[in-house]
Order: sequence, then C-alpha cells, then structure tokens
Amino acid sequence: MFKTTKGLILREVKYKEADRILTVLTPDLGKITVKARGALRKNSKVSAATQLFAFSELTMFENKGRWSVNEGSTIEEFKGLRNDIAALALASYFAECVEALADEDTPDLGMLQLILNCLYALSNSMYDHQHIKTAFEMRLMSIAGYEPDLTCCSVCGNPEPNEPRFSAQNGIICCRECRSGAMQANIALCPDSLKALRYILYSEPRKLLALSASEDAEKRAATAAETYLLTQTERKFNALNYWKQVK
Repeated sequence: MFKTTKGLILREVKYKEADRILTVLTPDLGKITVKARGALRKNSKVSAATQLFAFSELTMFENKGRWSVNEGSTIEEFKGLRNDIAALALASYFAECVEALADEDTPDLGMLQLILNCLYALSNSMYDHQHIKTAFEMRLMSIAGYEPDLTCCSVCGNPEPNEPRFSAQNGIICCRECRSGAMQANIALCPDSLKALRYILYSEPRKLLALSASEDAEKRAATAAETYLLTQTERKFNALNYWKQVK
C-alpha cells in the first residue's frame, strides 16, 4: 500500500551502509518508524527530505506493517538550526520530548503543530531560547494529557493564590500558607509567573509564544515548566543537558 503524507523527522539512525531508520511524526498516522533506503548515498533523491528536523512530504510503501520511503520533498528544513549549536541542541530536546510522549500510530495534530511552531521560532531567532522552551514544555504536557490545574489554590480555592507555590509532583498550585508537606508544592511562583503559565496552557496555538513577563517571572515559570515535564515523564533527556552546557 502506498501513502503520501507530511511528516517531521524526529530522529534518524544510520542503518547498514547507506540507509536511515527514521522516527517520523505525521498528522494522520501519528508517530511511525520509517526506513529510507539509500538516503545516505550521494545522489539520493530522498536525502534532504529524510534528514533530522526536515518537515517533508513523503510517499511511503507499507509492507507487513513496515513503512519505507519511496519519494520525498522538503516543505521546511529549519536551516537556521544548523548555524547555532545551542538552537540545534534545544531542537533535539524538543524532538526527544515529543518522541517520548507521542503515541505510536495515534494522530495528534496539536503536538505536531506545537513542535513545528517552536522549531520555526528557534530557527529564525524569533524569541529567546528559554522563552520558547518554557512555552513548549508546559503546552506539550497539556497536549499529552498531563495538564496541571492552575485555576486556583487547591486548598482554599483562591483564584489568585497568595505567594503561589507549584507542585510538580501533583500538578497543582496553592497559597504559601495553605501548602502542606504532602502537596510537595516546593516551586515558588509569583503572580506574573503564574499568569505566564496560565497563558501557555490556555492561549490560542498561534499566539502561544506571544506571552510577555518580567525576567524574574520568566525564570520562575521556566523552572516550573522544566521540573514538571521531567517529574511527570520520570526520565532524563540527554539533549537538555547538552543545551545547558552550550547555551
């Protein structure tokens, strides 16, 4: 069976002498594994379309549940990532996160749109890296089914908690005076950082990166977003550690 679809290359692994094994995120098939035969050969017609971070139109053939690329053309290559080692490292982290949270063969257009928008912003230096990263992490967790409850204090119900605290373990907020040891609400926010996190969760996708906050509020929001993702996924990401070394 032949199928033509669009897809973002999340990961590429060299196979044998000239092949690539790809992890591809598509709008209609979800996350799939695809073989690109001969993609590493000099004159390969699918080389550019199957390189890491390429968003491409792929014509594939399925045989016994396995996909192989027959033809490919690039839609967006995000070339700016290749000129900035820190941007490339952060893009790799985004790809690792999506690969970890996307379900096999389950379409998720929201997740694809999120990473495409964030890669575009990174590639074109539209925002500070930390700004993009915070928005990506918290919105990704929401899309993947881990949306925290930031509507009000989980104890007293105050919609604007006094000296708000965030629990990465439980995905809740509370007032400083309301928290207990069992909540593990150890991340200190401020009204502006809480506002920023709410904006990330509830804004329209096309306006996601347009949030604005003070430097202190952005730092607090960044700590909350990263800690929440790492806590809920219960794993480490090599690209995140590398980004922190080279940023």
